[in-house]
Amino acid sequence: MSIIKYALLKMPVAIKSIQKEIEKLQSDYWQPHLNQHDYEGGWDVLSFRSPGGVPNTLAESLNKEAFADTPLLAHCPSVQLLLESLQCEKLSARLLNLQAGAVIKEHTDKELYFEKGEARLHFPIITNPFVEFYLDNERLQMQEGECWYINANLPHRLANKGSSNRIHLVVDCKVSHWLHEVFNKDCLVQRELKDTEVFLRDRNTIVQTINELRRQPGNSAAELANELERQLKEAEEEANKY
Repeated sequence: MSIIKYALLKMPVAIKSIQKEIEKLQSDYWQPHLNQHDYEGGWDVLSFRSPGGVPNTLAESLNKEAFADTPLLAHCPSVQLLLESLQCEKLSARLLNLQAGAVIKEHTDKELYFEKGEARLHFPIITNPFVEFYLDNERLQMQEGECWYINANLPHRLANKGSSNRIHLVVDCKVSHWLHEVFNKDCLVQRELKDTEVFLRDRNTIVQTINELRRQPGNSAAELANELERQLKEAEEEANKY
């Protein structure tokens, strides 16, 4: 099964209106991101949808209620219209502001990818050419007004080496029939992981399995170990071609 690494989706975004609304937001609406061990510098959050509709990052992290709009969404009607245009169940919706000079360390968001039933959509609102976003060691250059899907289950990191802030609207949502259709019909750029790439991600587990099979008596275990070794060798040879 192929796995989508990232995709640039054709989706209308009223970028100028959203930018104007964000400029008017009060500074005290923003709060530092909770995962402080994952970044250096300033990384702030403003929640439009959260568990229980709570706009406080600490409170929402402890809240087990269903996702709901926060009162802050009323300040940005263009964002509200954009969210309403997404014909799928919305989970979180946040503005993430990575300040100039800040760095987000490499990390993964486990099980957050299309094939597992959830998708993370990035809408760049304010950015600059010196933002470096790497997904699985591949740099993605996202422009204002675009919509990107990223497989957040893959390692990703970010550095804002510019002199201005970088603000994205980040929406986590459930994969729906509508979203499937967007990927099928309105996908401008799409990169999928090759089967060999998917296979090699479990290389350590495969090697451990082979070693365990080698320790077991009987021809069946040896034959299975041989087959796994053959598949691993073929995958590595295929990967070395690129």
